[in-house]
Amino acid sequence: MQSISGIVYLILIACLLPYVFSFIARLTSGFQVRDNQYPREFLNKATGIAARANAAQQNSFEGLPLFIAAVLMAEYMVVSQAVIMTFGIAYLVLRVVYGVCYLANWATLRSIVWCLSLLCPISLLILVIKLS
Repeated sequence: MQSISGIVYLILIACLLPYVFSFIARLTSGFQVRDNQYPREFLNKATGIAARANAAQQNSFEGLPLFIAAVLMAEYMVVSQAVIMTFGIAYLVLRVVYGVCYLANWATLRSIVWCLSLLCPISLLILVIKLS
């Protein structure tokens, strides 16, 4: 996976991860086909694990632009594939752990993991700055 295809897989997985949380939110909220007319309104009224899964989904979407930009800029500036993959995989693993923490309602650990996940794309961008 040490090629551009590895980078594409990183971005694809990061883009699909919010939908996993969306699925969990719908599954745990009692979402029905009839609720699909106004799904956001329905999920905004959710409580418990469904509300937390929905929040994890929203936060995952919010983090995507920074991650994608960092990975693409690092690739453009010819940062080592191994470095990009390391930070990219770390980001994905941390985002999954973040989601688990959110679902389990472990707020403090969730915040720590969120900060660590944020450091991955920021580190890539710092490497890009140093190369420019």
